[in-house]
Amino acid sequence: MLSKRIIVCLDVRDGRTTKGIKFQNNVDIGDPVEMAKIYYEAGADEIVFYDITASHEKRGIMIEVVRRVAETIFIPFSVGGGISSVADMREVLLAGAEKISVNSAAVKNPDIIAQGARAFGSQCVVLGMDAKKVGKSEKIPSGYEVVINGGRTPMGIDALWWAKEAERLGAGEICLNSIDADGTQMGYELTLTAMISSAVGIPVIASGGGGTPQHLADVLTTGKADAALIASMVHYGTYTINGIKQDLAAQGIPVRNTWVPGA
Repeated sequence: MLSKRIIVCLDVRDGRTTKGIKFQNNVDIGDPVEMAKIYYEAGADEIVFYDITASHEKRGIMIEVVRRVAETIFIPFSVGGGISSVADMREVLLAGAEKISVNSAAVKNPDIIAQGARAFGSQCVVLGMDAKKVGKSEKIPSGYEVVINGGRTPMGIDALWWAKEAERLGAGEICLNSIDADGTQMGYELTLTAMISSAVGIPVIASGGGGTPQHLADVLTTGKADAALIASMVHYGTYTINGIKQDLAAQGIPVRNTWVPGA
């Protein structure tokens, strides 16, 4: 089994890191540059930066914040929010990011995935997908619907179909966020994650609901995810990245770079 990645997510609004529940009632929790540095030094395998209102507000991403984060950390760094063209992708990569995450723009214009993969390689293109459980229907046979604009707009698109289509178009990875679990710290959406992970041949990052190390263990095994995105459980100091990794390693789940304080 390949090592599983622990990825810290920084949702950014107005240049500040923020956190909410199911994309609502967000509160300010700090400076994204300082927080990225802390998590890098604490052993995060990757950092994900989302400008969470850029698409809804129809504006470009805050590129200066991206540049400052990239100058501070030396691990893979993925950036999303407000990216709607190959030119936007290029600007973010030149600012220091290793990966670009497209979500709302890709749903509206799927060819942006193929364009980005041709221009920069599939390894640089991440599909960000927000999915909500709606029940199975003829239109949504998986029972999970794609939602865009920060959870505001249901699209009538089946999440399983969209994951397969994104892979076909050239996405190198999928960051799969459950709207229902987001920010709840009650556990990841295992059914959704396992369904998508089993259906595609590219890595799937589980997002939404991480609250304890056991939640990560569950989604990395039962949920078949390749990586787990965390936010609240480290933002509020409840757990440390190293502590999470040691807990996973103790359960036989391979992780990267564990260390014992004082050793």
